[in-house]
Amino acid sequence: MTPTDITRAINDLLFTPDLDLSDALERHFAPDYRQRTNGEWSDRASFVQHMTRLRSLVRSGHIEVHEELRDGLRYADRHTVTITQHNGRTSRTEVYLFAQLAPDGRFQRVEETTLLVTGHPDDGNLGTVR
Repeated sequence: MTPTDITRAINDLLFTPDLDLSDALERHFAPDYRQRTNGEWSDRASFVQHMTRLRSLVRSGHIEVHEELRDGLRYADRHTVTITQHNGRTSRTEVYLFAQLAPDGRFQRVEETTLLVTGHPDDGNLGTVR
């Protein structure tokens, strides 16, 4: 399997609504996946809730990777996600991400910090909304 990266994962999770969420998750995230966003840990089930909620909010968007590093099973990047919601609000969030990949190339653990660059102050919680 080709190792995943944040661009493919975010595009499949958020910006390809015709792709089944379960298929997107299976493609990019190991069964024992866990994530910490802004200090808040989530297991895979909580991450599924988070993605389900985000999909209900997001109308369109894109990701821009500014820096990306890979060293064996370690992965890090700095990216910006621009999201337009169904309510018409657009926000840009910068993300600093460090990850451990599973031996099969999927994300096993992600630790990230997010920073709302532009948008409504309430959109600062998009990284943890459920």
